[in-house]
Amino acid sequence: MTLGRVALVALCFALLFSTNQTVRLAPVALGETPLQAAPSAPASLDALSGEYTNPNEPDTPISFYVQDGKLVVESEREVPTALIQNSPTEFGVPQTKRTLKFTLDANGHGETLTPSNDSDVVYKRTGDAVHHVFHDYQRTESMIPMRDGIKLHVVILKPADIATPLPFLIQRTPYGCDETSRASFSGGRPELARDGYIYVCGDIRGRFKSEGQFVMSRPEVDHSADQRSSSLAPKAVDESTDTYDTVDWLLKNVSGNNGRAGFVGTSYPGFLAMAAGIDPHPAVKAISPQAPMINVWLGDDFFHNGAFRQSYGYDYVYAMESDKGNADVSYGKEKDGKPVDGYDYFLERGSFIEDVKKSGVKEPFPTWKLFLDHPSYDTVWSSRGVEYHLNKVTVPTLSVGGYYDQEDMWGPQEEYTKLEPHDSNHENFLVLGPWRHGSWASSSRHLGNLNYGEPIGKEFRAQIEAKFFGHYLKDEPGFTLEDTASFQTGSNTWKYYAHFPPKEAQPTSLHLVGDGQLSWSDAKEPAKTSYESDPANPVPYRHRPIQVTYSQGSQWFNWLTVDQRFVTDRKDLAVWKLPVLKKDLIVTGEVLADIFASTTGTDNDMVVKLIDQYPDNDPDPKMRGYQLMTNEEIFRGRYLDSFEKPIPMRSGSIHEYRYSLHGVDHVFKAGHTVMVEIQSTWFPLYDRNPQTFVPNIMTAKPAEYKAATITIYSDPDHDSSLQMPLMNACDHIACF
Repeated sequence: MTLGRVALVALCFALLFSTNQTVRLAPVALGETPLQAAPSAPASLDALSGEYTNPNEPDTPISFYVQDGKLVVESEREVPTALIQNSPTEFGVPQTKRTLKFTLDANGHGETLTPSNDSDVVYKRTGDAVHHVFHDYQRTESMIPMRDGIKLHVVILKPADIATPLPFLIQRTPYGCDETSRASFSGGRPELARDGYIYVCGDIRGRFKSEGQFVMSRPEVDHSADQRSSSLAPKAVDESTDTYDTVDWLLKNVSGNNGRAGFVGTSYPGFLAMAAGIDPHPAVKAISPQAPMINVWLGDDFFHNGAFRQSYGYDYVYAMESDKGNADVSYGKEKDGKPVDGYDYFLERGSFIEDVKKSGVKEPFPTWKLFLDHPSYDTVWSSRGVEYHLNKVTVPTLSVGGYYDQEDMWGPQEEYTKLEPHDSNHENFLVLGPWRHGSWASSSRHLGNLNYGEPIGKEFRAQIEAKFFGHYLKDEPGFTLEDTASFQTGSNTWKYYAHFPPKEAQPTSLHLVGDGQLSWSDAKEPAKTSYESDPANPVPYRHRPIQVTYSQGSQWFNWLTVDQRFVTDRKDLAVWKLPVLKKDLIVTGEVLADIFASTTGTDNDMVVKLIDQYPDNDPDPKMRGYQLMTNEEIFRGRYLDSFEKPIPMRSGSIHEYRYSLHGVDHVFKAGHTVMVEIQSTWFPLYDRNPQTFVPNIMTAKPAEYKAATITIYSDPDHDSSLQMPLMNACDHIACF
C-alpha cells in the first residue's frame, strides 16, 4: 500500500542528484528571501549556469541559471528554486543540510556538479540551461460535507494562468494532503501538472484533517439499484459514495471547471481511484487505478493465498492506525546501537499474537485484531474485495502495474481481468512494466541492478497516462492505446497487445524431472526431490539485516529484483534447471505452478520461484551469474480445498498445488538458464507455518513449530510442472 513514501507526494521518485536517492528541493519561490543568502558576483554565477546531467541517468538533467542575482535550479520536476550561496562554487539547498559543489574548467566556467548526499555521482555540464513550463497553481483548502454529515478535507490547486475551463484531476489518499503544493504536484506528476488541471488532493475519512473514522480497506456497500433507492441509502457510506459526494461538491463550488473529473492514484490511492468507477458520478470520465490493492487477503498487501505477510502487516498497520497521521515504526536497538534485524525481531517473538503483545500497544489496532480473529477468508475479507464489484466498465479505466511490485502486483492484473469481459466499448486499458511499487513515477533507466536502457516510466507518463487523461477529460488527440502496453524485459522493448495475455501465447508445460532438471517433455522415469524445512531456521526473503519496511535505508523496495544466489545453496529448498538456452525463449502471460508435493507434517507453505540465470560472461559485470526472479508466489497448504475452511493435510499424502505466479512479459535470452526454485519459508515477510496443523497460525505456540520433510513428485500421475505461456515454440532440439 506504500506508506506515504513520504506524504509530501505519494510515490514521488524525482531522481535528482542521484541514481538511488531523492534530493527534494524545498519549495522556496522566486522572490522569497533564502536563509542566510550570501552576496554574490553576478559574473561568477553566470559562469555556473547551464544544464548538468548524471551520465548514469541521462534523462533527468537539471538546470541552473541566474535570476534576481541568485543562482536558481530547476528540472522537469522541480519548480525554480533559489539556492543559498556558501562560497563561489558551493551552494546550499534551502531548508536542508545538503550542498551542491561545482568545479570549473580552465576558462572558469562550470564543468561538473557533485551533491553532498551522494558524492560518488558527478553531474557534467551538457549544455545551456533549459526552462520548463510551471503553471501558477494557487492553493486553497476546503471541508466537503458527505451525505452522512461528516466533512472531508481537500486541498485544491487551480492554475491562475489558464483562462479556459479545466477538468478536475483528483487523488484521494490516507497519507495526508497538507503538503500538497505546486512543487509537490510538479514533482510527483510532472507531465499532468504541465498539461494543466484543477488538481485536488483529498484526505479520506479519519485521516489527517478529515472527520470520521478510518477503516482500513473500507468494504463497499451495496450499490444495486434497489439499495440506492432505499431509505438506508443516505446513511450507507463507502469510498465510492465519498468520491461521488466530493465530485458533486467540487462541480458546484469550484469555478472554472469544464464539468469533467478524472481520478488517479497509486497503491491505497489506486484502490480509491478504482472506487471512483463503482457507481460513479456522471462527471467522472476517466480513472487510472495504479497498483491498487484489490483484495488484501487473496493477493495484495496483507495475505497471499492465505499466507500472512507478517512484517508488512505489523509495520504498515502500526504506522497507519497509531493515530490520524503516519507513525514511526521501530524494531529497537542492539547494545551497539544498531537497529535490530527484523529477521531476529519476528523470529524471537514467534506467532503474530506475540508481536501484538510485545508491541507496547495497549489494545490491538483494529486491523491487527482482524488478522488475529479472521485468519481465513471470511466475509470480513471478501467484503473488502473490489473485484466482486467490477462487473461493468462504467468509465474508461487505465490500470497500471509492475512486474516487480513488492506490494500490489496482483491488484492491477486482477482488476483488468475482471473488467475485460465487460469491455464492449473498448475502454479497459492495461499498462505493465518492470517496475517496483509505483516506480513508473521515476524517470530512471534502472531498477536496482537492472538497466533497461530507456526511461520507461517517463515514456509511460508522457505517451500513455497524459494522453489518456487528455483524451477523456479534454477531448485532446493522441491517445492510441488499443488495449495493453507492456515493457518486455530481456528484449527491453515496448510491446502492444489487443488483449493480455495475447492470443499468440501458448500454455506449455515445463516439467520438473529428476536430478534437478527441467524438461519440455514428460518425465521418462518417476522422480522425487526432497528437502527439510525447519521453522527455526526459515529462508530469508531478502538480505539481512532486514530493516523496518519504510525506514531510512530499507531494502524493501527492490527486493524482488535481488540476486537469488544468496539463498540458492541452502539445503531447505530445491532447484531445477533447463540446459543453457541456444535461442531466446519468450514468455508472455500468466505463469501457473502445478506442483505435486507431500509433507511429513500436517500443514505446509509452497513457495515457487521462476528465475532467469544470467551467464557468467554477461557484458554487465553486475549481472554475471545473476539469478533474477521473473515470477514468484506462495500458497498456504491448509487452504488447498477452500480458502474459507482450512483443513489439516494428511501426512505423507500427495497434494496438488495449482496456483498463479502472475503475469509476465520476459525474454529468457540465449545463453541464459531457466531455473525453478521451491521452498517452504519466506521470512519474515510471510509468517512461518508451524507445519503442524493448528486452528489459527496467528496464535501458534512455540512447541507447535516443527521441522518437516517436503517431497516434490514427478511421475505420470503427479506431473509437477510450470505452465509457461510461450510466444515461440521451444523443444529440446530447437533450444538447446
